[in-house]
Amino acid sequence: MNLKKLSFRTRIFLAMILLVLMASVLISAVAIYQYKEQSSDYHSSRLERKEKNIQTHLKRFLNGRYNTWEIKTENLPLIFKDEIYNVANIHRLQINLYDLEGNLLLSSKAGLLKNVAEQCLDAEILNTINNTVQLSDISKNAEHRYVHKLKENGETFQSSYTFLLDKKSKPLAILNLPYLEKGDFLEMELMEFLKRIGFAFMLVLLTAIAIAFLLSKFMTQSLKTISDKIISTRLEKRNKKIEIDDTSDEISILVNAYNSMIDELEESAVQLARSEREQAWREMAKQVAHEIKNPLTPMRLTVQNFQRKFDPEDENIYLKLDEYTKTLIQQIDTMSSIASAFSNFAKMPAQQNETLNVVKIVKLALDIFNEDYIVFTADYEEIIAKFDRTQLIRVVTNLVKNGIQAMPDNQPPTIAIHVTTKDDNVVLTVADNGSGVSEENKDKVFEPKFTTKTSGMGLGLAMVKNIVDTYNGTITFESIKDKGTTFKVTFPKE
Repeated sequence: MNLKKLSFRTRIFLAMILLVLMASVLISAVAIYQYKEQSSDYHSSRLERKEKNIQTHLKRFLNGRYNTWEIKTENLPLIFKDEIYNVANIHRLQINLYDLEGNLLLSSKAGLLKNVAEQCLDAEILNTINNTVQLSDISKNAEHRYVHKLKENGETFQSSYTFLLDKKSKPLAILNLPYLEKGDFLEMELMEFLKRIGFAFMLVLLTAIAIAFLLSKFMTQSLKTISDKIISTRLEKRNKKIEIDDTSDEISILVNAYNSMIDELEESAVQLARSEREQAWREMAKQVAHEIKNPLTPMRLTVQNFQRKFDPEDENIYLKLDEYTKTLIQQIDTMSSIASAFSNFAKMPAQQNETLNVVKIVKLALDIFNEDYIVFTADYEEIIAKFDRTQLIRVVTNLVKNGIQAMPDNQPPTIAIHVTTKDDNVVLTVADNGSGVSEENKDKVFEPKFTTKTSGMGLGLAMVKNIVDTYNGTITFESIKDKGTTFKVTFPKE
């Protein structure tokens, strides 16, 4: 799992849960370690207590009135012949007595004397015990005791070695007490403790999950608000500033930075819009000037030719005058159409939301056309919408004119206009079987002054898109070269 791809909220949630799990594991490990230390201390203390009690018991019997033997090492098997079993039963512990050379004298374990391997002390253990005696001679505080630990078959054995002393504190023998560490009771207590702490950890974990969920949601709520605002930020519209109360210093810095950016963005958008409008009008002025100059040239040549060849006595003077007049009128009409097109494009559509029947208005717009190949259909006799009557007529007439001008001469023309509704929207389609739009020109269709015709200013489709956009609608088209084009206009009813 790639943590970098996880959301900030998910990472906070996982971090908190992981922290609780790590704390739970650590506490459990410390509890088990503490148990083992306490168990080891318990067995060591227990062995030491039993050792002192057995020492006291043996010394009392050794120096008591029931002992008739001389107190020396060789007589110890005779002195403790029966008593060693009583002491072992009382303290529930095996007792072994060795002489100072490490040879076994007596044991409470039945049949031990038959095992030759256990009749002598290990040389290393014997040397260690003797070293404790030497230390005791140097320092009176040295301990006359040695404990040997051994693990075998998963069980821990302790074996203590200490000296049995006479009345003069001289060593008589080596007292050995083998001890098996049985921790059944302590292990049961540990399991019970771990079970309880497990339930507690589950409760803590569930609580931590709930708290982590709520806390991560609270911590990331402000960030989500900021991210949603940033995603919805647009250059072409007025953006709202972020207003968040009771936030941290870091979030406040981020919010202030965003709000400052919004102010700068709006200022930049205003400057950009102003620059684009100025540039558009400059380009439009150049285009208009160019289009006006085109008819002025033949008008000038016609007037100069008429002036040069004017002869009142010429019998064909009226025919020539009529020819010159027609030429001038034709060029004047061209200039007039250019001025009208520019005027219509320059007028931004005013949103006069009239309640009208779209089907009726589209029929009315088509009445100016006499071409019999124009076919109109509608799914309903009445489709009511709020739209400006004049602007809707402009949309229809410009799309139909565009279709008429795209018709080739080598095939029967067809233009189909259809009106319907879909999801509270009005849908108007105008389809023709004309020459279509090439791939390289599809991105330029709605640009002002773009045209593929030899005449015209290329403002018709740009004006249609301008009107549709003003009414929060959309205009799209599909075109196949030499097959035809279908324009689709969609705008809301309200």
